[in-house]
Amino acid sequence: MHRNASLALSFLIMVASGYGVIAATAWPLKAALFPLVIGIPLFCLAAAEALWTLFGAAPADAGEAKDFQLSIGKDTARRTLVVTGWILGFFAAIVLAGFPIAVPLFVFLFLKLQGREGWVLSIVMTAALWGVFYSLFDLLLHLPFATGWLFTWLGFG
Repeated sequence: MHRNASLALSFLIMVASGYGVIAATAWPLKAALFPLVIGIPLFCLAAAEALWTLFGAAPADAGEAKDFQLSIGKDTARRTLVVTGWILGFFAAIVLAGFPIAVPLFVFLFLKLQGREGWVLSIVMTAALWGVFYSLFDLLLHLPFATGWLFTWLGFG
């Protein structure tokens, strides 16, 4: 039963994403970019799932129920507060500095402070993310971002 449901869902997703991609090809590039960027990988992943379902081996423990536990022996309240603090800090950085500064700043600080990653990895990942962010939103889509409150207060906005 699981294989039939998985196969049906895969084909349904393939049809929906295929239709979205075909329909978007008639649109201007800026309007079609989002459906194409989402639809093409979605179609490929659904096709891979369908092929896996059709030709892949069934798992040995298929049909067995498993217990699910979110965490074992960890302080979930503390972790929840930490994640909430990072999210609120990201929102505050967006409001105060604006998106183009807040996104790389958040990634760098998260990698260094929360992830305890090294300087090289943190800088390289932040630079790569900034490059993708700048290329996509500024160079390709020409999206204007609001100036952060700090720059407005200091007279730069």
